[in-house]
Amino acid sequence: MSTLRNLLLLALLLLAGCGFQLRGAGGLPPEMAMTQLVVEDPYSTLARRLRTLLEQSGVEVVDGASATAVLEIPQDRVTTDVLTIADNARVREYRVSHTVQFRLTDAAGRELMALQTLRQAREISFDEQKILASSREQEYLKKDLAEDLARLIVNRLESVAAGPG
Repeated sequence: MSTLRNLLLLALLLLAGCGFQLRGAGGLPPEMAMTQLVVEDPYSTLARRLRTLLEQSGVEVVDGASATAVLEIPQDRVTTDVLTIADNARVREYRVSHTVQFRLTDAAGRELMALQTLRQAREISFDEQKILASSREQEYLKKDLAEDLARLIVNRLESVAAGPG
């Protein structure tokens, strides 16, 4: 038992020595205490996940006049591109891409974060023998891409609070 304890202690010391720190609660800018989320489709996977992540970080997502900041998402676009075509002229592989643009301003309209563009993509194979499974896989990928992008947006917003570093 003491050997296990010693190994755990050694591991903790090594992690502390290399500068590793557990990530704490999100450090979003104080201006975001009451944020208005401006997005074309407030029910999209990206918008719903972003709202949840903001609320988990202590942000109250509000409408209009009471907002202390505005998080604007002028672009939230998912595209599917064909990568390869089989001999029978059917799609074999394609890429699902999700592109998001966002900016953050305070209540007075001053820019806290300039327009940023994030893009995530995944490639998938299409099996015409398993059309239903391929369709489900594509929907899963779209959801996964949106959730990844929502996390990346929050991470970028946290850099505003951290300032130059």
